[in-house]
Amino acid sequence: MGHWWYRNIVEPGKLPLLLALTSFILSFVITRTITRLIRAGKGPFRNIAPGGLHIHHVVPGVVLTVIGGFGAIASAQTEVWGYLAAVVFGVGAGLVLDEFALILHLHDVYWTEQGRQSVEVVVITAALVGLVLSGFLPFGVNEVSAAERHDRGAVIVNVSVNFLFALFALAKGKPRIAVLGVLVPVLALVGAVRLARPGSLWARRFYRRRPRVRRRAQHRAERHDARWSGVRRRLQDWIGGFSEPGS
Repeated sequence: MGHWWYRNIVEPGKLPLLLALTSFILSFVITRTITRLIRAGKGPFRNIAPGGLHIHHVVPGVVLTVIGGFGAIASAQTEVWGYLAAVVFGVGAGLVLDEFALILHLHDVYWTEQGRQSVEVVVITAALVGLVLSGFLPFGVNEVSAAERHDRGAVIVNVSVNFLFALFALAKGKPRIAVLGVLVPVLALVGAVRLARPGSLWARRFYRRRPRVRRRAQHRAERHDARWSGVRRRLQDWIGGFSEPGS
């Protein structure tokens, strides 16, 4: 175990990333637990509202993220301070992204339907960082052999092709696949070759005069949503506590 830890975490310099990811997840879980207790009126926790002004936890989150980010830069030559900065950054990022929907809508939508976007962003962020920690590199660079890395042209072609796959998936209305496809190109390829979702940029541009394709795209989107929307909502309810009654 010690050999694996050193070869896969310490030697490649991934320990700060692991600390940041761990503190990010713990920050989100603890914050959600506390906010759910506050919402249910249980426990000693209360909203912070000096003078009637509700201080959202995104505020200390931004402060901690800034401190952790600049601390990581300043402590580049000091391992201990670099680890501490990674933890501080992870905690701050967890607090910020837990209220991503508030930042996006500039309104307190924490327990509303729009608030589910915060949970989704946190899950996607954790997945992306986890993939990087596992050794995945953007746009399939990790799939390029050592010999090919010496050929700058091969690397550029590989990155460009996978980047286009991700763009196609995004244009076809599949942002989750596009984001994850940055690190796992096969996902972006799947999103790029399948039918676009109705209302997407691709569908509006290329399906406008193709009614049969539009109908197929609509049918496939409805079938996909019927199969997965319920699962996704139940997962969001479990993680974010949306199914609990408001206080």
